[in-house]
Parts: sequence; C-alpha cells; structure tokens
Amino acid sequence: MLFNLLQSTVPADTAELNKIEQTARETIEYIATTPLDEMLPELLKQAINFGIKVLIALLIYFVGAWLVKKVRRMLHRIFERRGTEKAIASFVESLTSISLMVILVIIAVGTLGINTTSLAALLAAGGMAIGMALSGTVQNFAGGIMLLVFKPFKAGDFIETQDGFSGTVTDVNIVSTKLTTTDNRIIIIPNGSLSNGTINNYSMNTMRRVEWLVGVEYGSSAEEVKKVLKSIVDAEKRVLYASSGAPADPLIAVNALKDSAVEYVVRVWAKKEDYWDVFYKLNEEIYTILPQKGIGFPFPQMDVHFPDGKPQA
Repeated sequence: MLFNLLQSTVPADTAELNKIEQTARETIEYIATTPLDEMLPELLKQAINFGIKVLIALLIYFVGAWLVKKVRRMLHRIFERRGTEKAIASFVESLTSISLMVILVIIAVGTLGINTTSLAALLAAGGMAIGMALSGTVQNFAGGIMLLVFKPFKAGDFIETQDGFSGTVTDVNIVSTKLTTTDNRIIIIPNGSLSNGTINNYSMNTMRRVEWLVGVEYGSSAEEVKKVLKSIVDAEKRVLYASSGAPADPLIAVNALKDSAVEYVVRVWAKKEDYWDVFYKLNEEIYTILPQKGIGFPFPQMDVHFPDGKPQA
C-alpha cells in the first residue's frame, strides 16, 4: 500500500487529488495499526515488484534509445542518398529523435505503474504555450522548410524580394536567408516573410533578354536606323542567336512615335553572366556610332507660335 502511494503522480483534477489523499490516510492508518513483523514481508514483496518494474523500465529505455539512434542514422543515410539540403536534413533528424525520445520516456515511466495521462497533458500544454510564444520563430522554421524543399533560389543566385531587397544569396538556413547587395551590404531576411512573398530570381535561367529603347530624330530613315543598330548588335560576340540556342534572334523595330522622337526597340539574348556587360557595352556603342552615321538624338522641345509674331500681354 505504501508503494501505491509512491507510484502516484501529479493530480489531473480534484477527483484524483481526493483519491490520493484517501490513499495517504489509509497508508498512515495501515502503518500505525499493523505490527512490524507483518508489515516487513509485504514491504519486501512490494519492493521486489517495484524493483522488477524499474529494471523493465530501464531495459525499455536503453533498447528504445538504441532504436532511436538507428532510426536517426537511417534517416541520415536516406537524406545523403537523395542529396537533401543539409539544414532541412539536420532539422528533420533532430525533430524525429526528440519526438521519439519523449514517447520513449512516457512509455518507460508508464511501465513503473505511474499514471502518464497527467504527464502527457502537461507536455501538450507546455508545447502549446511554447508554440504560441515562439509563433514568429515557428513561422520562420516553416518558411525555411518550404524554401529548402522547393528551392526557388540557391546560394549564388541574384534575387529581388517583394520588400524591395536585392542581392546575391550567400546563405540559406532553416530560419533566415542572407543576401549580399551589390554595394557589399549584408541583408538577413526571415524565411517566414520570404516564403510568403514574391521572389524575382535573375539567375535561375541560363539566358536573359537585354533590351534598349533608342529615340532618334524625326526625319531619320527607318531602314538606315535599323541597319546601323543591326550592325552594332552583330558586332557584339556575346549576343546569342536562335541557331546557338537562344529563344529568338535579335529584334530591331519601331516601337513608338513619341512627341519629340521616333523610338526604336532593340532586344537581344545573352548568357545571364554577360547581361550587364552586354547592356553597358551596347549602350556606349549606340551613343557613339549613331551620331557618326548622321542619326541624331532628339531632346524635348516645344514650338510656340504667336499670331503677330509678338508675345501676347
């Protein structure tokens, strides 16, 4: 009877508290009224039974701990074979190991005859409280898992986020992503907001289209302008054509008739790593060669005419 009291746990409600209190009273009464020579054999018997339960609980714990290690190693090998991202592999391994260990401890404690209902309820309540307190962190964990699984970008990609941040991805972990901007600043973005927003990845495709809008004076020959622009494009060796795998050949066409200029559009394809070099190089070539060919660049102007040749008062 004494060991029945020792095997009780924290009460879950008033009824259980009353039950333990009644057991305690009965135990005290039993000790007070039972002769020592009669009580010792029963205590010895219960001690032996409890010791056996302890040994069984320890056996369950050590065997269970060995199995948990085996499960973690198996997961590690599976992730290695599939080439899973290290951050998500480590997170899943740790989460699985901790969850299995908690279940193992509850089973081992239950083997001792202790009521684990209250313990499980306490763990559930504690987990919910921690989850609510760390809701932002949990959201970043979930966002990190989404990014690592679906991989909208990887380290080395140049991206632009919905919040207006842009830079080269230098690190992606389970809670945040680190960007290095073009002026060498470090920006750390929580994965929760990043996974729920729009991501513009400039590096995912192998080729990018480069575009220029060129305004020339009215009166310039369209055929001559397109001929000069085509010669500039053809002279650039980094421009790609359909024959070399580009989606299309270079495009040169009249794009719009503006107030002070005829606007031409020039579109070419280049490798993603050549994008800015091609853009700046052809910018300079267009600015230099067109005037040499007698094609002028306009500037905004407005003609004002007066009826008598004089401004009106």
